Amino acid sequence: METVFTPIASFSGGMIIGLAAVLLMLGLGRILGGTGILSGLVFAENASEGLWRGAMVLGMILAPVLIYLVTGAMPQIAVPVSSMMIVIGGIIVGFGASLGSGCPSGHGVCGLSRLSVRSLVAVPVFMLTAGITVFIIRHVIGA
Repeated sequence: METVFTPIASFSGGMIIGLAAVLLMLGLGRILGGTGILSGLVFAENASEGLWRGAMVLGMILAPVLIYLVTGAMPQIAVPVSSMMIVIGGIIVGFGASLGSGCPSGHGVCGLSRLSVRSLVAVPVFMLTAGITVFIIRHVIGA
C-alpha cells in the first residue's frame, strides 16, 4: 500500500488539531484525546461534561460530511481489513488506552506539550509497538 505525500494538508491538519487542543485546554482545562473523550461520554462520571464530549464526538463523525460539502467529494479511505477486524482492533485500542492512562492522541498532542513524564514514556512505547506490529503484519505474516 502506497501513501501519498501531502505536506500542506498534513501540516494544516496538524495545526488545526493543535489549535483545538489548546482551545480545549484553555476553555475547559481538558486534554484532547479521542479515546478519553469517547470513554468519558460512554462511562460518564460527571453529567455536566456530556455536552462538550458529545459535541466533540459528533464533530469527529460529521467531519467527512463537512469535507463533502466543501469539496464535493467524500474523503477516500481504504481499509484493507474486514469489519470484524476493525471491531477487534477498536476493542484492543480501547483496552490499551485504558491500560496506558490515555490514548496516543492525548499523550502525543497534549501530554508531550505539557512535558508529562507519563507521556514522554508512553509515546515512544506506542510508536515502537506500532512499528513492530506493522513489521510483523507486513513482513512476517505477509498480510
